[in-house]
Amino acid sequence: MNVPRIALVTGANQGLGRALVEGLAARMDAEDLVLLTGRNAQRVADAAHGVAQAPRTRSRVEGRVLDVSDADAVAALAADLRERHGGVDIVLSNAVALLTPGRSQSEQADEFIDVANGGTHAILRSFGPVLRPGGRLIVVASTLGTLGHLRPGLQPLFDGATLEQVEYAVESWRSSIHSNTAEEAGWPRWLNVPSKVAQVAAVRAVAAVRRDRDLANGTLIASVCPGMVDTRASRPWFSDYSGAQTPARAAMAVLDLVLAEQVDPTQYGELVRSGKVVPWHDGAPPTEQDQLLTP
Repeated sequence: MNVPRIALVTGANQGLGRALVEGLAARMDAEDLVLLTGRNAQRVADAAHGVAQAPRTRSRVEGRVLDVSDADAVAALAADLRERHGGVDIVLSNAVALLTPGRSQSEQADEFIDVANGGTHAILRSFGPVLRPGGRLIVVASTLGTLGHLRPGLQPLFDGATLEQVEYAVESWRSSIHSNTAEEAGWPRWLNVPSKVAQVAAVRAVAAVRRDRDLANGTLIASVCPGMVDTRASRPWFSDYSGAQTPARAAMAVLDLVLAEQVDPTQYGELVRSGKVVPWHDGAPPTEQDQLLTP
């Protein structure tokens, strides 16, 4: 008899996160459990109920309140799932805080960094150890997360870094934002760029330590770029949405990676988009014109 699989998605009340839960619930088995998590208890309950009642849903679906910026809460949930189920099989780290064009980036920096980067670090640190053999731990990032999007002087902070070094670099960046020295130091004005680089670097750091053991038992740790997705978080930043995907469409490639029977070793620890590895050193720093587009 197969052991029921446990899947968890963060930032799953709406948008891509909810689409990932819907896709997992439709493609996993009846005895499996998909946990839909978010910060707001009512939204979590409503979303979990909606997915559970959907015609395509096959697996069990439950809601859990989780603020990924609270590392203790993340650790407590990981410990609870290990106690109750012996671990988890699929973790999709998707939570992100909204960036609003009408406010300065510095005003929004703390919440954005706490959720996107602090949350990524907490998920990797707490759920990596409870990931069962053959499991999947995936961080939703972006092609903005390749190292080349930073100026050369900043790249050594993340290239080959440990998780602790990535965390230190993120806090140094945060401090420079608040001291108004970030641009002088070469950091891009748009928070999304350093944040995504740091997310991908954090995944690479954890994967570097676990690679041989994970590949031996069919486990995958990676980051993914879902492409442009039409969501409440992204819509304020783009005027042309002709090429944007629905959340359901964007979720398909992510779930194909997650639910593949075999792990492609070339994808382990890498940033993957539509099944292909995006080279770590790709990209170019934002131009002056790009910088002017962000407040």
